[in-house]
Parts: sequence; C-alpha cells; structure tokens
Amino acid sequence: MPDFIPHIFVVEDEELNRTIITEYFDEMPEEYVVETAEDGESAWQVLQKTPEKFDVILLDRMMPGMDGMELLSHVKAHPVLTHLPVIFQTALSSRADIAEGMKAGAHYYLTKPFEFDLLYSVVRTAVRDRKEYRRMTSELTEHYAAMSCLNNANLKFKTIEEAKKISIMLANACDNTEKVVLGLTELMINAVEHGNLEITYEEKGTLTDNGSLDDEILRRLLLEEYSSKVVDVSFVRKESSVEITIVDEGKGFDWKPFLTMSPERALDNHGRGIAMAALMSFDSLEYLGSGNTVKAIVKSDNN
Repeated sequence: MPDFIPHIFVVEDEELNRTIITEYFDEMPEEYVVETAEDGESAWQVLQKTPEKFDVILLDRMMPGMDGMELLSHVKAHPVLTHLPVIFQTALSSRADIAEGMKAGAHYYLTKPFEFDLLYSVVRTAVRDRKEYRRMTSELTEHYAAMSCLNNANLKFKTIEEAKKISIMLANACDNTEKVVLGLTELMINAVEHGNLEITYEEKGTLTDNGSLDDEILRRLLLEEYSSKVVDVSFVRKESSVEITIVDEGKGFDWKPFLTMSPERALDNHGRGIAMAALMSFDSLEYLGSGNTVKAIVKSDNN
C-alpha cells in the first residue's frame, strides 16, 4: 500500500484563520496536505467533485451563506462522505450548541479560542480512524461474496487483529456492508480493550495521546491474568434481519452514557465509537446485563 499522506480540508471564512491553521500543519513532523475553502458553498462543490479525497474536515460553524451545520448535514447525507470525520471549530460553546453539533454528526467540537496542541491531537485521532476505515473497506471484496450464504456461526478471538478480520468477515454477510463493518469493529475492539484487557476510558485517552496504546495492548495480552480471556461472537440470520452478539470476559461497564454523543466528551480523543455505531451502523444496538454483552441487529434491505 502506498504511503498514506492525510488530506485536511479547512472550511473557514476568516482568511487569517485559514492561513494560521495551514502553516501550523506545515510545521508538523508528519506530512499533511491542507486545502482550504472560504465558505460552505464552495466547500460543498469541492466535496461533491472529489468525495474520496479528504481524510478530515476542519469546519467553522458560523459562516455566511451555507453555514457549518448545513454543510455537515450535506456531508452526512452523502453516501461516500458520510463516514468522513468532521471537526467543528467555533465560538458557539454552550452545552446546547455542542450537543447539537455532535448529534448532527460532528466527531469533535473545538471551541474558539482553542490550543493548537488540542487541535493536533484530535486531528491526528480523526486521521487515524479514517486511515483504518479506508483499510477495512478496501478488504470488503468479492473474496467474501459467499458470506451472504452464512446463516449461523460462533467464533472466538483474543486480539485486535482477529477482531478486525472477524468484523470484515461478518460485515460481508450483512446488507450495507461498509456501514456495518465500522460498527462491528468498534464493538469488537471495545470487547478486547475495555472488556478483557480492562483498559479504562481514562487510560485509553492517555495511551492514545502518547501513541502507546498498541504497545500496552500487546503487553497486557501476554500477562497471565488476561492471556486466556476470549471474546465470543455469535451470528444468526433470521427471516428479516441478522443478529450479532458479542460477549467479553470483562466486568462490564456503565454503557448508558456512551450510546449518545455527549458534550462532556466533545474534546476527548476517543469515546464516540458506540454512539456512532448505534447511529450509523445498526438498526438496533442493545447492551445486556453488566455491559459485557452487546447485541447488534441489521435488518435486511428487502424489509
């Protein structure tokens, strides 16, 4: 696979802000390509012409003409752009404003003035998620065409890589494959990280920020207290839907706050996956018991 160079699309009506953001990313140790638009209308024209081009949108919410909320609604309604991470950067900072933006589909919500270190952190996380999405969807190929015949299956896994492979395999057995694979991957990775390996929400934030999450996962997988733990997955095809149940061996967690996009987590570098899965990937998502069991339902397109 060729070297991945993230493309950032800055949509901002203030020329000075566009220049500052562009120069900031030009000075980063990683290579970024930054393109800009001065209003929502011109940005939407670019996005429609080249929907696969960008990896993250940094979007001003208050602009004349088509504002950020309207542009976001167009992006989320577009079949290709819908999974593109959007980061709001705006002076509208009330809890209601943040909740409205995140409910509309913004991945992150930065309030002006913001620290550029925070901007870099959330952009880097969004780009990482986008890169993983591109990798997974590239593997949704005709090699898995026979999965549409799958009716029942029980599988077990321990590692993140196994979780991703099983997510891709089972997504191919569902309608709306590209949407389903994102949600399944999120749920299965959570089962490993937060369930079996007991990585807390706060620990994941710190590990993600300093780039050591993968190393910590590998370290814990080798520890005696975690090495024997598995995640169980069951797949059942019914007349009008598919049911996928994921069970880890962790203690569970308070899942209720994570089913919706919360303003309190607007600046965190993770914590949106379950809400995004419930909103975009499945027709139903239900946690059971202590939270170490989750059932996802995908309806068939002909129902």
